[in-house]
Amino acid sequence: MNPVTDPYAWIESALETIYQADWYRSVKAIQGRPGAVVQLEGKPVINFASNDYLGLAGDERLVQAAIAATQEYGTGSTGSRLISGHRELHRELERAIARLKQTEDALVFSSGYLANLGTINALAGKRDLILADQYNHASLKNGAILSGATILEYRHGDIEIVKRMLEQQRNDYRRCLILTDSVFSMDGDLCPLPQLLDLAEASGCMLLVDEAHATGVLGATGAGCVEHLGCSGRSLIQIGTLSKALGSLGGYVAGSANLIDFLRNRASSWIYTTGLSPADTAAALTAIQIIQQEPQRRTQLWQNVHWLKQALIDELGCVHDTTPIALLPSTSPILCMQVSSPGTVLKLGRSLLEQGIFVSAVRPPTVPTSRLRITVMATHELAHLEQFITALRSSLQNLLP
Repeated sequence: MNPVTDPYAWIESALETIYQADWYRSVKAIQGRPGAVVQLEGKPVINFASNDYLGLAGDERLVQAAIAATQEYGTGSTGSRLISGHRELHRELERAIARLKQTEDALVFSSGYLANLGTINALAGKRDLILADQYNHASLKNGAILSGATILEYRHGDIEIVKRMLEQQRNDYRRCLILTDSVFSMDGDLCPLPQLLDLAEASGCMLLVDEAHATGVLGATGAGCVEHLGCSGRSLIQIGTLSKALGSLGGYVAGSANLIDFLRNRASSWIYTTGLSPADTAAALTAIQIIQQEPQRRTQLWQNVHWLKQALIDELGCVHDTTPIALLPSTSPILCMQVSSPGTVLKLGRSLLEQGIFVSAVRPPTVPTSRLRITVMATHELAHLEQFITALRSSLQNLLP
C-alpha cells in the first residue's frame, strides 16, 4: 500500500519516537508460581517487582480453592451477573469484603480498573465536579474523563488547594466527587485521608478512595488505609483490587447498602461484563480468610520494609532530595528510588537483573520522573534483602558518577 494513503503508516514513526525516548516497553516471561524467587526467562531471580505483598498468589490454599470452585462451577461465569453469571460464591466474597472493610455491603467487579470506571461514571456526570489528585492511578483518571464531569486536578496531597477549590467551585455544580488513591502506587506515600474526609463532609462532597495497594497490607486487620488512618465507619466509597495482596483477580467497591444497590443498577462496567470467574472468586475469598487468621504475614512484611528502607539510607546514603539517586518518601511496601533519566534507570534495572535481582524500572509517561520501583513482600528472607543491597551498591558504583 502507498504509505501516503496507508492510515496505519504513522504507527511505525510513533514506535520509533518511543524507542528514542527510552520509553519502549516489552513483556518478560515468568515461569512457575509467583513468589519471592521466580524463574525469569529461565533464570532464578529475587523478585522485587511484584505486588504480591503477602505472598498469597502462589499459596497452595488459594490454588486448591480455585481448583475446587472450577470443579464445582466450571471455568467461566458465562455472562453478566444480572443474567446468567451470578453464583452464591460471588455474594460470599462480597460479604467477606464488607466485613473486612467494615462497610454495609460490597460489589465485586471483574477488575479494579473496571470498578473505578463503572463507579465514577455512575456517580458523576456533566453537571458535576470532580477533584482529583494529580498522581492518581490511570483508572481513576480515565473514569473521571469518561464521566463527562468537570475535572480539576490538585497538586499531589495538597489539602490547602483542595480546600480552595471547594470554596471557589463547589456551589457551581450539582454534585462533587473527590478522587484519590490511598497508597500511591508509583511513589509509595499515603493520601491525607482524614483531612480530605473533613473537607468532603463540610462541603457536601462524595469521597472515593482507591485502596488497591493498601488492602491486606495496612490497618490492624489488613482492612487498608481507611482503617490505618482511623477513618473506618465514616462516609466514603472504598475501591480496591483482589489482584495484589489478595493474590487473585478482580476488583471491588465497598460502602453503604444504598451505594452498592445503586451501582448494581447503574455501573455499566459491572452490568455489561461477565462475572468474575469461580476460580478467582474462591481464591480471593480464601485470601481474605488467611489475612484475618494470619496477621503474622503483615508483621513480617513490615519488618522487611523497615529493614530495607533503613539499609538504603544507612548503607547507600539514599535519602530524599539527594542526587543522583533519591529515595522518595514512603509509608508502604513500595519503595521508589528516583533516577536522573530513563536511560539511566534502564541500565540500573539491567545491571540488577544480571546480578539476580528483578526490579521495575519505571519511566515516563507512567511517572513524571524515572525511578526504580521496589516492592517488598512478606516472603522475602533477610538474605534476599541483603543480596538486593549488595547488588544495588555494585550497580550504583558502576553506572553513576
